[in-house]
Amino acid sequence: MSLSPAVDGRLPVAKTFKLYVGGAFPRSESGRSYPVSDAKGRLLAHAALASRKDVRDAVSAAGSAFRGWSGATAYNRGQVLYRVAEMLQARHDQFADDVLAAEGGTRKKAAALVDAAIDRWVWYAGWTDKIASVLGSVNPVAGPLVNWSTPEPTGVVGVLAPQSSSLLGLVDAVAPVLATGCTAVVVASQERPLPAVGLAEVLATSDVPGGVVNLLTGSTAELAPWLAAHGDVHALDLTGAPPDLAAECERAAAGTVKRVLPRPATEPDPTRTPGLARLRAFTEIKTVWHPVGR
Repeated sequence: MSLSPAVDGRLPVAKTFKLYVGGAFPRSESGRSYPVSDAKGRLLAHAALASRKDVRDAVSAAGSAFRGWSGATAYNRGQVLYRVAEMLQARHDQFADDVLAAEGGTRKKAAALVDAAIDRWVWYAGWTDKIASVLGSVNPVAGPLVNWSTPEPTGVVGVLAPQSSSLLGLVDAVAPVLATGCTAVVVASQERPLPAVGLAEVLATSDVPGGVVNLLTGSTAELAPWLAAHGDVHALDLTGAPPDLAAECERAAAGTVKRVLPRPATEPDPTRTPGLARLRAFTEIKTVWHPVGR
């Protein structure tokens, strides 16, 4: 969506997008916004510039939604994630336009990235009712006891989305959080937020309960330290953090003993075949001992 003059000389009005918190689309409490440009530097729209108060509101919404989402059956969570894929497929062309504007390249490549994002939702949807079998176990013990381990969701996860991969990288970070039964507060790519805003609209019109995913746009450097230090955030994904910011967030997260998925040396290639690493990262293993008679 460029602001170059139309044929009739009229200048189109750039849209100002909002945040996505608790299933609603509020403006930032700060009232701030910032311009978003395409890969060629042309103005596309304005996005809300979230504040630390917005971070607190998003964490509160995610905490309130956690019990219901984690308590849903694994099969139901899989159905919900599959519904997100269906809705994303229905808006395929729009997302291809957004990815093309954000990342440049060719229309064919942008469409392929949208296809991969849809497939990634389906892939994680298929894992929801298999995680317990793969990550859990029955453990041999000495004595008249049975001992088994089972994975449980960690809780509220703060996600710093990849900066360069505006849609596929975002999906690759958010989908496993939801698949394990956790809820998410996501800080979108600072320079390429529009595909994330579009994804929020998809989530709002799918079956994802309000508060399960909360999406903030704005300055990663401003928002990340508050998210890392928040006592009601139980885990942190630093994939999209710059190196110096990642170190700061790790120190802040240590204050509340958060589970942290470290920032990789280079931003991972989201087109790679996904594995179990992100599913393991946001689960905790609970081990139960039970006596048995002889």
